[in-house]
Amino acid sequence: MNAGKTAIEQAFAAPGALFMPYMTLGFPDYATSLDIVQACAESGAGLMELGIPFSDPLADGPTIQHSTQVALENGMTVRRCLEAARDLRARGVSIPFVFMSYFNPILAYGLESFIDEASDAAQGILIPDLPPDEASDLIKLAETRGLATAFMLSPNSTTARIRLATESSSGFTYLVSVLGITGARDSLPADLEVFVRRVRQLSARPVPLAVGFGISSPKQAGWVAQVADGVIVGSALVKAVEAAQHAGGDPSKAAARFVSAIRAGMG
Repeated sequence: MNAGKTAIEQAFAAPGALFMPYMTLGFPDYATSLDIVQACAESGAGLMELGIPFSDPLADGPTIQHSTQVALENGMTVRRCLEAARDLRARGVSIPFVFMSYFNPILAYGLESFIDEASDAAQGILIPDLPPDEASDLIKLAETRGLATAFMLSPNSTTARIRLATESSSGFTYLVSVLGITGARDSLPADLEVFVRRVRQLSARPVPLAVGFGISSPKQAGWVAQVADGVIVGSALVKAVEAAQHAGGDPSKAAARFVSAIRAGMG
């Protein structure tokens, strides 16, 4: 069993649902983004999604699009993101990391080189625009380097797609709660529980199911935690960080408060 898969499985084995925040590396700047990730880890995050900025983040809404653009303007690159994960490990941050990246930056960097270097500090990888039926090279390389893979499903995924994604996912399967892009929402779909139950019933094998897209409040997170194995929040955290920065506050302290509130809502 690969090391990344083992670490992520251990994280999901803890009591209750796993809180899995997303943060764009390099936003609002390199050093602060590391402070934010560390603050999240110290405030109750069980796993962090580390966002690699890309100029065309097609699955992301305005909030994360803005954060990735700022990060790119700050000079963030794939190499710098790999360094960030290592820097966080040097700080003593020990929770699992999953790199979230679109495929183009990884392809430009070199798939084998990226997987090899990512395995130095991360435990998994999630690529929204790489479907499992086109990911055989990635899956094989990730397995040899000890990286878990995660694939995405949406509410309109077919039975065949559900079985393929859950069979190909070695860390967790990411369930997109709504049809659309990322972004905080006032409410979540009433049939979300039905979607999660359907995926569990049709899964090719047991794999943790984490829900993301639209979750923005402790109440919403608490509801999702009752039906899924993991709760993913990105845009709402980025918004909290940005609001603190604009107000002259400490973004990492804002992140800590946000994570603590979400974790409290999850019970």
